[in-house]
Amino acid sequence: MKLLHTSDWHLGLGFQSRSYEADQRFFIDEICRVIRDEQVDAVLLAGDVFDRGVPSAGATRLYDYAVTRICAELHVPMLVIAGNHDNAARLASCRELLKQAGLYLCGELTTEPPRVALDNADVYLLPWFSTEKARAVYPDRAAEIQSMEDAYRVVLDGVRERFRPGRRQILLSHAFVVDAETSVSDRAAEVGRAAAVSRSVFEGFDYCALGHLHGPQDIGANIRYSGTPMKYAFGTEERQIKSVTLLDTETMARQIIPLSALHERATVSGSYETVLAAEGLTPAQKEGYIRVQVTDRYLGLAAASALFEVYPNLLEYTGQSFDAADGSITLTLDELEAQTQEPEQIFRRFYEDTVHGVPDQHLLDLFRAAVAESEGGADA
Repeated sequence: MKLLHTSDWHLGLGFQSRSYEADQRFFIDEICRVIRDEQVDAVLLAGDVFDRGVPSAGATRLYDYAVTRICAELHVPMLVIAGNHDNAARLASCRELLKQAGLYLCGELTTEPPRVALDNADVYLLPWFSTEKARAVYPDRAAEIQSMEDAYRVVLDGVRERFRPGRRQILLSHAFVVDAETSVSDRAAEVGRAAAVSRSVFEGFDYCALGHLHGPQDIGANIRYSGTPMKYAFGTEERQIKSVTLLDTETMARQIIPLSALHERATVSGSYETVLAAEGLTPAQKEGYIRVQVTDRYLGLAAASALFEVYPNLLEYTGQSFDAADGSITLTLDELEAQTQEPEQIFRRFYEDTVHGVPDQHLLDLFRAAVAESEGGADA
């Protein structure tokens, strides 16, 4: 049978005021296309379904859309575990009832992680958990659980005792494995390196379908991170090919299926004129999510506005600092919009752009007086 391994959807994630809802609906449709085209038998979603414990209305709509399409329309069972970004109890609500629809949910660690039988394979569901949670669930072994490594060994030793002969042993988990490569958007993983475990804790499993890290990668012969289905950050993630992993449980062969994106993500660097010309970029690339790095000048409001004419989905830009040739300043779209809504900020930026300096207190006082007079006249 064919299992589709995906993870880290982070439904509800956006970039400051910009929503990624359309992008996330697009990758859900892409995954459904793969399920249909490749005749997938089951989907494994390895945690971080949502980006926050209390998902937005838009994120909840996307989740409902995804599970309805996969389970109800395509009639493919879906196995889902909670990641560190998910609210475990909320994600797993109505889990017994939803099994009847082919949706298998696991939010919290239990003494016997759920086992789902799929044809010739047994899939064990192991959500994200803490060492404190492991001590609480295994009180008789609490003294030996001093680290996340210890916790995983205790939990998975119990799972290995439940292996049934002649079956493929599959683990669906959300974990940080030592020496795995992180991406810029792996903010929680970078903070939580102390919770990393070695690959040896997963010995005995034929395949470990992991979530948590956003870059698709193999860790040894039997462990894989599927990565996020879309690019969530600039930098190393721009160069990643986002995909889902297909596992054939008969042969244990894996197939990596690339996913298309609604918006590509790229960094454009160079002189202001070069960046403005956008040479070598396709129309689709120019319409994507862009970070601009201008290397030869300070970017005032007028210069930034010109960039938005070329790159309608510009998210961030960097230019030279007005007071230091080797310095730079970075503005995001939200910061730019905030400045354009504040008269004094507009004045400061205009002054910096034209005079290449900072307005002194006397000029600021004059400007504030002029604004006050203008607003008073408008009220009259």
